[in-house]
Amino acid sequence: MLIRFYLLDVSYEIHSGIPAILLWAIAEDHRRILILDRSFRPYFYAILEEGANERDIVNKIKLLSRGDSPIVSVEVGSRKYYGKPVKVLKVTTVKPEAVREYREAVKKIKGVVDVVEADIRFSMRYILDNDTPPCQWYEAEVEPLEGVSGYRVNSVYSLVGKLKPLKIYTPPKIKTLALDIEVYNPRGSVDPTRDPIIIIAVATSDGDLKLFTASEGSPPQDREAIKEFMNYVLNYDPDIVVGYNSNRFDLPYLVERASKVGLLFDIGRTRGGIPRPSVHGHYSIPGRLHVDIYDFAEEIPEIKVKSLDVVAEYFGIVKRSERTLIPGHEIFRYWDDKSRRPKLLEYARDDVISTFKLFEKFLPFAIQLSSLTGLPLDQVGAASVGYRLEWYLMRSAVKMGELIPNRVEREYEPYKGAVVLEPRKGIHENIAVLDFTSMYPNIMIKFNIGPDTYVNCGCGDSCYEIPGVNHCFRKEPPGFYKSVLETLIKLRRSVREEMKRYEPGSPEYVILDERQRALKILANASYGYMGWVGARWYFRQGAEAVTAVGREIIRKAIEIAETLGLEVIYGDTDSLFVSNKPEVNKFIDEVMKVLELEIKVDKIYRRVFFTEAKKRYVGILEDGRIDIVGFEAVRGDWSEIAKEVQENVAKIVLETGDVKRAVDYVRNVILELKNQRIPVEKLVIWKTLTKSLDEYEVSAPHVTVARKMISLGFKVEKGDKVGYVIVRGEGSISSRALPYFMVKPSEVDVDYYTKHQIIPAAMRILEYFGVSEKQLESVSRAGKTLFDFR
Repeated sequence: MLIRFYLLDVSYEIHSGIPAILLWAIAEDHRRILILDRSFRPYFYAILEEGANERDIVNKIKLLSRGDSPIVSVEVGSRKYYGKPVKVLKVTTVKPEAVREYREAVKKIKGVVDVVEADIRFSMRYILDNDTPPCQWYEAEVEPLEGVSGYRVNSVYSLVGKLKPLKIYTPPKIKTLALDIEVYNPRGSVDPTRDPIIIIAVATSDGDLKLFTASEGSPPQDREAIKEFMNYVLNYDPDIVVGYNSNRFDLPYLVERASKVGLLFDIGRTRGGIPRPSVHGHYSIPGRLHVDIYDFAEEIPEIKVKSLDVVAEYFGIVKRSERTLIPGHEIFRYWDDKSRRPKLLEYARDDVISTFKLFEKFLPFAIQLSSLTGLPLDQVGAASVGYRLEWYLMRSAVKMGELIPNRVEREYEPYKGAVVLEPRKGIHENIAVLDFTSMYPNIMIKFNIGPDTYVNCGCGDSCYEIPGVNHCFRKEPPGFYKSVLETLIKLRRSVREEMKRYEPGSPEYVILDERQRALKILANASYGYMGWVGARWYFRQGAEAVTAVGREIIRKAIEIAETLGLEVIYGDTDSLFVSNKPEVNKFIDEVMKVLELEIKVDKIYRRVFFTEAKKRYVGILEDGRIDIVGFEAVRGDWSEIAKEVQENVAKIVLETGDVKRAVDYVRNVILELKNQRIPVEKLVIWKTLTKSLDEYEVSAPHVTVARKMISLGFKVEKGDKVGYVIVRGEGSISSRALPYFMVKPSEVDVDYYTKHQIIPAAMRILEYFGVSEKQLESVSRAGKTLFDFR
């Protein structure tokens, strides 16, 4: 029978010693189905030396075969490796786990140059070979499988033919369940072996909103709440489970806590489907897609603080002033005080609603990334931009007959990077930021840059020679990178043409718009990927050549701007900051004509302030938003009050030009601190433990606090963030650092926060206007205005 379905995920299991690919899907008639493909087998390639005795090597490989996963075939073939034709042997076995062992043995056979593609996960190998990425519609010939148990789906089928992609853009109705948990935390940090879950909040795509709460007790009892939640998940049967920071907190906590109270946290579509850690740091739920929205929020540089409430406000979901907010370390108090418990329940509802609505914002883009790269929806968010591009490159390599290189560990090799101009220090008004469109991908295409086109210089007109770095690249044939990038750009162009057929705002238009955005991001990641030491197609010389051409383009663009009377204030990588005059349009036309590259206005600053340092400036945009680059406000190891002060100082001086007003604002904050009117949570300094505690030779404040927390029974490990507050007393800063949840407002060291947090953060901006530290600490004096400092 022929069925149509939307593919959600691809995994595998071993059935009676044979691997079975599991295709999790939604049928055209909305049934949740599972299609089994038992025909696919794991394999890898051995690259042979030129002139090697193929038959002799084949026989030696066959002798390696063992009973539990025999070598079922060794096929002679041809492939390209970095563009050069090579002879290969395709070695196929039965169990995916056996590939690693055979790989090591085959490597040692004389005549084998290298072994490749043995480090590709079996389910992803299936996607690559069959060109069947998730989040797309397919049709296939299948046979129903009766009496198959162990799967929580409507129907199970066996695949007969191949999957055929369909040109259907709109996904089916995908059932989604958002979750958020609150944990009883009288000790501040929480431990699932000790601290119960007091609320599990749920919101679904069908509009259901539920709160599963712990039973009364001291401490609260959460077994029944967890059990009810598990039953709810199984009954609702979501395709996607979504959370915010759920990879690092909610899901692992639920799994471990359930185990502690005697429950098996079985919520997957396979029996015994317990969530478990998987690749890229995400938690996988068998048969369902677990998407952590935090992974997508992390990639938005405009959002400095990544908390759920801040991200939800940024996307216009709910203003922080209009929702319930409770300091994290106070949660247990709201539970214990029954008069305040309704506010805690409201807080949990607001969190889960924000999580669900953020998911709705990110889903169209995530779907397009998944279908382009082949990474399932739950992995594509957790994967870095480099890994996403790599999977797209791997898909392209298979289609082009290119072998996929192994991932190897390399030492970082420095090379001269992009141009960053010395900024013109001071205040500038009405500044346009001009960005070259896909500058680096276009350079790679124009000069055919890649590891497979790289040659020794001296090849004359048949090569491109990159001035300044002595790297040369063949003009023909097109290299791997060039071919892939041209395809990406052509695909994006065709998608944008397709968009013209639909009304803006229609489902088809939105989906296509997200697809063209995903294509753009993948193309723009190519240069960075090439210089990333973790890349399969790593190529330092190529990255070096691209930046050399980029520097020359920026130099020529500056010459054009100055010829037209435009003042160039600053330049960074592929952007120029210029005076926003009518000549800007002429400059754009001239750049496109002379340099054959598209450039456009990205943003306009009403006013922008530069220090003498590169990559450090603060500006106010046309819509009134403050844009801070390179100051403490974007760093994570300063207290919230320091970040707040710096941003507000920037806003005051840029909006009003009144430096005195900014000084008065800072002095008022210091006064508020002295009067204990600054909440302790704004004074917490967060630092990450980058190594094990016994590896630290010097006891920095966060290390000291981590040791104190362990002595109190907390579990603190490498990679954890430790929050501390400096309190009054004698001795070093480290000896006066306490876990934030142990500190009362009256204990705070006001002098420390004044001199080492608030004033330094403000001075990074105000010192350029002649303001001294003493001026911030003393009575206000008559001051100059911002406009006196131009």
